[in-house]
Amino acid sequence: MHRTTDPRPALGLRPVINVAGTMTYLGASSVRAEAIAAMAAILPEFVEMGALQRYASRALAAATGAEAGFVTASAAAGVSLTLAGAMTGADPARIERLPDTEGMTRRVLIQAGHHVHYGAPVTQAIRLTGAEPVLLGTATRVEPYHLLSALEAPTAAVLFVVSHHTVDHGQLSLEEVVAQCRPRAVPVIVDAASEYDLTGFLARGADAVVYSGHKFLGGPTAGIVVGRTALVRAAYLQTLGIGRGMKVGKESIVGVLAALAAFQARDAQAVRAREDAAIALWAERLADLPGLTTAVVPDPTGNPLVRLEVLINPSQAGTTAWDLADWLAAGDPPVIVRDHMVEHGRFQLDPCNLHPGEAEIVADCIRQCLAQGGPRRTLADRRAAKLAALLAWPE
Repeated sequence: MHRTTDPRPALGLRPVINVAGTMTYLGASSVRAEAIAAMAAILPEFVEMGALQRYASRALAAATGAEAGFVTASAAAGVSLTLAGAMTGADPARIERLPDTEGMTRRVLIQAGHHVHYGAPVTQAIRLTGAEPVLLGTATRVEPYHLLSALEAPTAAVLFVVSHHTVDHGQLSLEEVVAQCRPRAVPVIVDAASEYDLTGFLARGADAVVYSGHKFLGGPTAGIVVGRTALVRAAYLQTLGIGRGMKVGKESIVGVLAALAAFQARDAQAVRAREDAAIALWAERLADLPGLTTAVVPDPTGNPLVRLEVLINPSQAGTTAWDLADWLAAGDPPVIVRDHMVEHGRFQLDPCNLHPGEAEIVADCIRQCLAQGGPRRTLADRRAAKLAALLAWPE
């Protein structure tokens, strides 16, 4: 990974060790050196943005098997733009009217188990366009007849979410959704922000797929939209309307393309070996701690990586999963774990963003936090404190 002199102390920022993953609230990823170089080279220059996006379209199509593609501000922006394009087509008058959708087909279907919160509700990305989200089934059970019934009314698109946040059972597969939507000419748009698979969703029948440029790719903050030319064009043309507030700079376009090329050329086996070595080190170093057990768990959406899950027995460890996660985050250095499951007594350690030497520091910090202890609080108190801190910003 690329490292220069650390600028964080001069900005009053803590030198975070990230074992949570490619999280937006932590700056998403450590940007690849190739992307940094490409961005630095283009920044002093003027470019014709439409021509640059045409170049990006060809590069993205070659990488994903799509007909066309473009770069936007983020994956969330890509979802909104693509749904907007499904409603307006390439009609500039309709594009300029959004979010006023009078006279347009505006229903967007989404499985109830896909109605997730990724920093904001996914349905808000739908409503921003003027579209109406329609939930299919219930959180744990969506049947083909739910989709069939919903498709009886005019429908702009179906949004299919691939994420560790979604319910992992009782949902319709992408193939099942496509089988019902394609004969009715209803586009299926896949939100695959954090997924490594650049070709599979289109190959399985999706009409458009949205990826993050700044997560697994290691690029600058950006989103990628790829898919059928007509739908991608309609999404791109939203720059004439609501997409104006989601525009992307020249540096992000070239940075994402450089990151994509570097990602495809990476030695995947060497990367996995480094990550597995960190997992093994943690498992060994934490094995003798009372009340802690560990397990190697695969990525829930099938990305080629594993994490170490740390399960905590409060009566034996003398603490809870959320207290330990908070003590680690408050430490020196701060260690941020993957803590979305702490109410179930566990958190995960993700090795993907480690810099050399940090795996050992993480193990040492866990041992030190358990030995020193700290204030105990209920899960309700923790949630209240986090919300209070957020609402007090910028203090």
